[in-house]
Amino acid sequence: MDKLMSAAMIAVRDCMAVKEGENVLVITDEPLRKIGYALWESARSLGAEAVITEIIPRKSNGEEPPAVVGEFMKLFDAVLIPTQKSLSHTESRRKACKAGARIATLPGITEDTMVRTLNADYELIAGRSRKLAEIISRGSNARVTTDKGTDINLVIEGREGSADTGLNHNPGDFSNLPAGEAYVAPMEGMSSGVVVFDGSMAGVGLLADEVIRVRVEEGFATEITGGRGAEKLLSIMNPFGKPAFNLAELGIGTHDKALITGSVLEDEKAIGTIHIAFGDNKSMGGTVRVASHLDGVVMNPTVEIDGELIMKEGKLLIF
Repeated sequence: MDKLMSAAMIAVRDCMAVKEGENVLVITDEPLRKIGYALWESARSLGAEAVITEIIPRKSNGEEPPAVVGEFMKLFDAVLIPTQKSLSHTESRRKACKAGARIATLPGITEDTMVRTLNADYELIAGRSRKLAEIISRGSNARVTTDKGTDINLVIEGREGSADTGLNHNPGDFSNLPAGEAYVAPMEGMSSGVVVFDGSMAGVGLLADEVIRVRVEEGFATEITGGRGAEKLLSIMNPFGKPAFNLAELGIGTHDKALITGSVLEDEKAIGTIHIAFGDNKSMGGTVRVASHLDGVVMNPTVEIDGELIMKEGKLLIF
C-alpha cells in the first residue's frame, strides 16, 4: 500500500470508524480528485457501500454545494469531503450532521499534508484539544500578543470551546482532517485590537516576506494593510460585504506533526500557533452566516485566558 492509500485508510478506518455495510459518501472536485478516489477505495475495501460524487469547484470557502448534493449528504452514515474550497461552514454540512451523518472536511488538502499529518497519534491530539477547549469554555476573555505587534482582546464569555479531534465516531460528529485544534467563536461585536498574521492566510498562502495587519473594532475587521497579501485578502472578502469582516473564530493548534506550508488547513493545526478567522461563525455557535470563512495563522503567540498564561511565545504551558 502506498503512502497516500495508507493515509486514506487511517482517515476512513480510524478517524471516521467506517464499518462494513455502512453508507459512505465522498464528495470531491477536480483539483482533489486523486485524494477523493483514495478515500473512496479505502471505504470500499472496508466493505462499506461507498459512493463518490464530483462537484464543480466552489468559488469561496463556505459556498454551498449543489442543492441536490446537500440533500444527498443527509442519507449517509459518513461523509468525507476533500474539495478545493471548504464546505465546513455551509448549511448543507450542518444539516447533514443534524441528520446524523458524521463528517470530515479536507479542504485544499495536499498529498504531502495527508501523508504527514494523518499518520499521527489522534488520541494524544484529541486529549490536548479537549483540555484546551475546557479552559476556553470556562473563560470570559482571551488576549493574544506577539512581538510582531499582535495585541487583541477577544470576548468569549458565554461561548463554548470546541475540540477538533479528528475522531468522528458518533452520529453528527464533525471535524477537519487533519484535525488538531481547540476553537471558539468570540461574541459578536465585542472584540478589539490588532492582529498581525505572519504564518499564512487562506486565499493568500505563506506570509514569509510580508505580514498582514488587521485592526479589529467592535468585532469587525476595520482596516487591513500589508502589501499584496492584504490586497488579495480584501479582494476575497469585499464581495460578501460586512459579514465577511466579522471576527469569527479563535483557534489554537494542537497537532505535533503539522507544519507551516501555506495550506491553512494544515498550518492552523500546528502547535505553537493560533489562528483567527473572519466571516461565518454559525458552525461554532455564533450568529453570522456568510459564504466566506478565512483563517489566518499567527506564529509564536502569547495567549492568556482571563489573565492565565496558557501559551508563551508559542510554547503551550498546560501540558
